[in-house]
This record gives sequence, structure tokens and C-alpha cells, in this order.
Amino acid sequence: MLRIRVDERRARLGRRHRLGSGCQAGNPVEAAASLVALHATDPATVHLSVAARVPGSDVAGTERALYDDRSLIRMLGMRRTVFVVPTAFAPVVQAACTDDIAIKQRKLLVKHLTEAGVAADAEACGKWLRAVEESTATALALRGSATAQELSADEPRLRTRLSMAEGKAYAAQPYVTSRVLFQLSADGRIVRGRPLGTWLSGQHQWSPAENWLPGGLSDKPTADDARMTLARAWLSSFGPGTAADLQWWAGWTAGQTKKALTAVEAVAVDLDGQVGYVLPGDEAPEVPVEPWVAFLPALDPTPMGWKERDWYLGAHKAKLFDNTGNIGPTIWVDGRIVGGWGQPESGEVRYQLLDDVGTETTALIEAEAARWTTWLAGVRVTPRFRAPLEKQLSQG
Repeated sequence: MLRIRVDERRARLGRRHRLGSGCQAGNPVEAAASLVALHATDPATVHLSVAARVPGSDVAGTERALYDDRSLIRMLGMRRTVFVVPTAFAPVVQAACTDDIAIKQRKLLVKHLTEAGVAADAEACGKWLRAVEESTATALALRGSATAQELSADEPRLRTRLSMAEGKAYAAQPYVTSRVLFQLSADGRIVRGRPLGTWLSGQHQWSPAENWLPGGLSDKPTADDARMTLARAWLSSFGPGTAADLQWWAGWTAGQTKKALTAVEAVAVDLDGQVGYVLPGDEAPEVPVEPWVAFLPALDPTPMGWKERDWYLGAHKAKLFDNTGNIGPTIWVDGRIVGGWGQPESGEVRYQLLDDVGTETTALIEAEAARWTTWLAGVRVTPRFRAPLEKQLSQG
């Protein structure tokens, strides 16, 4: 079995993730495709991930791709997480991951509707939900785009309340609005459009999926074909990786993962004692890249691409991840994490190195911090999920 060493994996990362000198992407769509998808749980991540990989990019350019050209689309995908993907690739993600999520979420929502007494039993609640979904989708089609509040005015049943954690100190009675819109999104019928505020806002208008894709997300491959395509894309961007890495990243079962790896005829390789996989013909060493440094945002797709991270993270997990597995802003040198960064209220980028990288590389990192301070132009980005080092650097 061919052995692929850590230094080779890091070289691949620099080139394939568009971080190495001379390897960067030409536009936001190319940047997203090079990573399969951009994390979008935190809306700022999309813009910062693009800016780290596309020289001269700005917020306006990424918004143009998202909302004017619609060559990128924001959708629910792997691990029930929101991503931004190239629009042409969205049907693959829908069939490979989102359809399974939609089935599970529908069952859960019907259960909650039944517990809230919305209808007589689960069957009746399921019919109620379908009726509200159809009415909401029709209202959205008539408007073209709309906020949740506007749709609630059109379909009053969206103001129905659920009863969550009844009898507990944290009991709540939220409106069903967000759950219905989430379900329509998971089913591929509606998509998130422009934010209601700045590019940091997590609140979006909604639009019919047909506004982004002719025929919407219903025109898609079979689940098996889609999982094969997604596995091939992941191996091209993130390979070599283990079956556990792919299973975690995609949110699949072990059986689905094994079947997808078999379908792409993945080649087994030795990753320092672990079995990893690459695509056929991708066993050869990567073309060397020039030394590089990069500042990546919280939840960037690169550090979130594998379940097993020691080969690029080292001993820094406690400082750079929160308690639920979300990574904060990081500093990279030649394919490994060497530190983290954050912003105090004044807005400049502060950083802390966790490894000794030498005087010359430290100077490059200092210059990159200054570049990001200029790019952000006083805008302070506070990650949705706060890592310990980011919190520390953001104080004062």
C-alpha cells in the first residue's frame, strides 16, 4: 500500500484549497468548487473564506455571485449544516445528503406538532403540515421573495405555536414559522436569498428554488449517483482521507460511505498506519507549492474537512475549538495551523502564534494580519461559535 506522508497531505491542501502562493482562485465560484462547498452557518464565513482565496475579492463580488448572477446558492447540506455551493452542484448535495435530512426533520416536526395538540393525531398533523407548506410556497411564489414575517401575514397558520420542553425551566412556545420554512428548504423547494441586514446578518429573504435553478432542486440524480459524485468531489479536494473522515464530513452512515468509496473505485493508501483513500490516478505527489501563510475564518471549510485533524492541528485543539467541535479563526503556514486571530472592538486583527515559526515567517504573518485589518475596514466579525483563543484576542 502506497504511503502518503503528512508533508504531502499539507502540500495538497495548499494547492487544492487555493491557499498556496500562485494557487489561488479567480472568483467566488471557483473558490467554492475547490472546497466542494463553503460553510455558511455563520454568514461572515462565506465572505472571509472567499477573500482568503481570491485575490482582490470583496463582499460585493461574493454577493453578486450569490444574489445577482446566482452562480452560488445557500442551502442545507452535509451534517444538517448550511453551505454555499456552486448552483450547478446543488442537486448533487440535495440528493446525496439533504433529502435524508428532510425525511428525519419532517418526522420530528410532526411529532412536535402532535405534542402541541395542533391536530388530533400524527396523521392529522402531517396533513396539516402539508397544507401549510403548500399555502406558504404559493404565497412565496406570488411575492417572488419574502421574509418570514411577510409569509406569516399571508399564511396565519405559520403563527401556530409549538410547546417545547413543557414543564422544564427552559420551556418555550415558539412559532412554527421557522420550522416550516426549514422543512421547505430541506425539501429543496425554497432557498435563502439576500440578507435582511449587512453581510454579517443571519436573517435572509426566501425565494422559490426555481429562481436559482430552472426546475428547482427536484431535477437531481439518484441518491446513489449523487453520493458517488459527492465522494469523488471530496476526495479530489480533501483526499487522502479516511472513511471516517468522509462519513463525518458528509453525515452519511457507514454503509453509505463504503458504497460511495467503492463506486468511485477509491484507492487505499497508508496514512501513517491508518487506511486512507484517494481517487484512481491521484496517488502521485503533489506539485510543490511556494511557502504560504493564510488567515482563515471561523468554520472555514479547510479545517472542517476531516474528522481526524492531528496532522494539521497538532496540539492546539483546546485553544482553537469550542466545546461542540466548531473551530475559530486560524493562522496557517504551509498546511498546518500555527495560531489564531480575533478582533477587539477597535476592529484591527490581532493574532497569537502557538508555534515558533521563525522570524521570516512571522514577518509574513504580520503582513497578512495588516492586510486583513485593511480588508475588514473597521468591520468587527464576531464568530457565531466562540473559541477560547478568539475570545482572548477579542478582549480589550
